Amino acid sequence: MSETPWWQQAVIYQIYPKSFNDTDGDGIGDLQGVINKMDYLKELGIDAIWLCPIYQSPQVDNGYDITDYRTVDLRYGNNQDLERLIHVAHQYDIKIIMDMVANHTSDQCQWFKESKLSRNNYFSDWYIWRDPKIDGSEPNNWGSNFGGSAWTYVPDRKQYYLHYYAPGQPDLNWENPRVREAIYDMMRYWKAHGVDGWRMDVVTSISKDQRFLNNANPQKLPFIVANQNNGPRLHEFLQEMHKEVLEPFSMMSVGESPDSTANTAYQLVDPKRKELDMVFTFEHMHVDRKKGGMNGRWDVQPFDLIELKHILASWQNKLDGRGWNALYFENHDRARTPSRWGNDKKYRYESSTAFATVLHGLKGTPFIYQGEEIGMTNPNFQLEDYEDIELKSDYKKYVDEYKTITKTDFLKAAHKISRDNARTPMQWDASRNSGFTTGKPWFKLNPNYSKINVKNDLKSHKSVFHYYQYLIRLRHENTILTEGTFELILPEHPQVFAYLRQEKNKKWLIFANLSDQNIVNPLTNFCLEEKQVIVSNYVHPDWEKLVPYQAAIIMLT
Repeated sequence: MSETPWWQQAVIYQIYPKSFNDTDGDGIGDLQGVINKMDYLKELGIDAIWLCPIYQSPQVDNGYDITDYRTVDLRYGNNQDLERLIHVAHQYDIKIIMDMVANHTSDQCQWFKESKLSRNNYFSDWYIWRDPKIDGSEPNNWGSNFGGSAWTYVPDRKQYYLHYYAPGQPDLNWENPRVREAIYDMMRYWKAHGVDGWRMDVVTSISKDQRFLNNANPQKLPFIVANQNNGPRLHEFLQEMHKEVLEPFSMMSVGESPDSTANTAYQLVDPKRKELDMVFTFEHMHVDRKKGGMNGRWDVQPFDLIELKHILASWQNKLDGRGWNALYFENHDRARTPSRWGNDKKYRYESSTAFATVLHGLKGTPFIYQGEEIGMTNPNFQLEDYEDIELKSDYKKYVDEYKTITKTDFLKAAHKISRDNARTPMQWDASRNSGFTTGKPWFKLNPNYSKINVKNDLKSHKSVFHYYQYLIRLRHENTILTEGTFELILPEHPQVFAYLRQEKNKKWLIFANLSDQNIVNPLTNFCLEEKQVIVSNYVHPDWEKLVPYQAAIIMLT
């Protein structure tokens, strides 16, 4: 019987280096800052660190536009700092996962600089170029995720290049075997320096439909963002990557897969197919988005718990025996859960720990985003305070051009779901700039840092950190969480998320009241007052009722 992969028993901590810890006073977090917090991370109990991109970059999209895959950006230090970080982490028995952006590079990358010069040089077909239409316009109606057309014209070539994101992020041409080999060689390079695995940015976008047909456009919009994932050669490319790099070098992989559903994900993560180990689905993160809205993520609606339960349960059931789940609620692209789905004013500790309980009780590998473990919240900035290219371009598109949402409603949505909500600097203590930097922070801090910070949380009788620490320990010490079966109960209850985990003769009940209301406990048939409480976010719970955001794990047998 094969040994269980390390990542199936792990809890992974995501670091957004720019906002984690600055040691040189320039206002930008750095790799030495991560090294300096290794004791903190070890105390939390995590098994691996996922580092967001730290490669050389002009920072059009906060590092997801890479100039040189083999060089650390001077903002964060240098290659020796990264090698030191990897070495120190390994001494702490913590693995390092790097962020790989293989769908696109920066337009400042030397590959692209050469490619745009002519149609007949070595790099000319490393990107996706197409001729204009007869009238000189774009090759088709494909839209960029950051607004406008997905095509930009280059006079030197008299052609357009494709960019699913900003014009400064041209898409690589994966049809070219030299491109693929360059990516694989980069991955081998970092493996040689001790990297243990990869998080793969929008990896399901690497294969394009070579027909380049127009997207359906019933609303007669100028450009349409659609059909960007799961292209015709995706699985072929991933299987090749697995053969060339992932399998021979035993590197863990988790791919960002925006359009994956529980019905299709096995095609990416079934071990028999030899592609990826896990994928990040977006499906459960859309339960507060209006279906069919005109304004994308900015068409927010109240959090739909029933839909969340059905989606997560479907992933648990459909991947059982056919793959492994990546579990998350927060990351660098997602807002803070207590503010988005919970109650960050009256029940911040309770809603933070309630959502953590239901996530960490599931089968899969939990991912914790920096600050999640102390219950950090959204900052409620004004529009001029935000930095994110997506927010700025979407404001221009939906408010100024399309006029499909008002400035007031857009700001309300930003307060709920903007990516920048997760990118404010880490809140370490109540000192100036929250202990993040001695200089001017690159991004405005959340004004509540004097109250919500690591130092305060660690000594609080309501410590989110210590709750997360215990959940991590539970996963390390109880195989029921990694190997037990899953059964959703009360699937249509509008306020309670509850399920059973069972391994042989051991059965646990995991539940939370994910509302700010007192409700009659619908689980009294389990005779909870007679059972052993494994963890609870209320000290003396009354099992006849559930108070706001009350959560617990109970041993039934």
